[in-house]
Amino acid sequence: MRSTAVALAACGVLVAGGIAGTGPAVAASQGASATQPVAVATAEATPVAPGVTYQNVDFTASHGRIDGHLVTVDLRNPHVSVDLLHGTSVTDREPVSALADAQHAVAGVNGDFFNISETHPGITPTGSSDGPAIAGGHQVKAAVPNGQRFGPGLPPGTSTRDVIGVGYDRKGRLDTLSLKGTVRTGSATLPLGGFNQYALPENGVGAYTSDWGSVSRARSTCGTDTVREAPCSTDTYEVTVRAGRVVSVADTPGSGPIAPGSTVLVGREKGADELRALTPGARVRVSHHLAGEGRVPLRFAVGGFPVLRDGSPLAGLNTVTAATRTAAGVGSHGRMLYLLALDGDAETSAGLTIGELATAMRGFGADDAVNLDGGGSTTLVTRDPGAAQVTVRNHPGGGAERPVPNGIGVFSRR
Repeated sequence: MRSTAVALAACGVLVAGGIAGTGPAVAASQGASATQPVAVATAEATPVAPGVTYQNVDFTASHGRIDGHLVTVDLRNPHVSVDLLHGTSVTDREPVSALADAQHAVAGVNGDFFNISETHPGITPTGSSDGPAIAGGHQVKAAVPNGQRFGPGLPPGTSTRDVIGVGYDRKGRLDTLSLKGTVRTGSATLPLGGFNQYALPENGVGAYTSDWGSVSRARSTCGTDTVREAPCSTDTYEVTVRAGRVVSVADTPGSGPIAPGSTVLVGREKGADELRALTPGARVRVSHHLAGEGRVPLRFAVGGFPVLRDGSPLAGLNTVTAATRTAAGVGSHGRMLYLLALDGDAETSAGLTIGELATAMRGFGADDAVNLDGGGSTTLVTRDPGAAQVTVRNHPGGGAERPVPNGIGVFSRR
């Protein structure tokens, strides 16, 4: 292992009292915006594929020492690409290693936070992620309301709509993906409030396609925009549309697979009232897309909340609670991608705070970075050259991989 204190200084990672890695690691208070010091030592990078390397990382921070694992991806390499690791639907969950092997990735980490547990009687967790997702240019799902998300508290100014992704220009970036959609009938145009997501906004209408899977859509009408545990709505309605016409209606959200080419509309409160005007045979046109803020559309995207923008940690990051973390960041004007995963808590109680995570990602070279699902979900895999399967490089919490809905995959054409 080698110390990266000099490298961090070159990257401009400065903290109160000195350069990261040269002084004691002191925890700042919750909400502080100052950079937290983190001492880092890295092993020599090992080639995984052209433009892709892996290395062990040793952190010493406010809560002690913790091992980490870093994959660095040079997006300028024409043989390298990045895309979403995912199952056959947004409600499928598989270990990262299984997702990577199924899609023949050479490296990957777990992705977004997801609907992992439920407090609503009779409602089972959907397994669907909080934020938007795009796979190979195909827009898979939109974001749940902020108050419905799973995961630690969002930093000020961020939302469930925030993503990290790679555009058609092969450059990585952070973006915000907002759902734009309508339900057009013969007499009205209704705004679309959801797309393949486990929670709809109050009074909203959501669209569900075959990408949703066979899990019940009842969870989408539970909770409120601000309270995830609030009771499920008792005012709901569901309409199935095929070939531009209503083919069936129901008073409650259903379950089971949705046929390709069909769209199921689910409404709650005012949204349910609007859908009740639709009867079998009525003409309906549903349109939806995820609109980003960048000029170049994203070909791949996964949800995660920003911790680093333009080389600076966001104000209000948690600088008290340390945990097992997963992160992804981009640097060099979007040409470099960094994937980081810490070892789980099976062998140590140490970890990084969100503030320390931002410091670490900046030290590796990231200008922008997001925090992904952590704890028992944190998993990083790589595939040795010529190997048929990937190897799990970190030690997942609990001693085994947790099935997750999505991840970031690195692919190589050799």
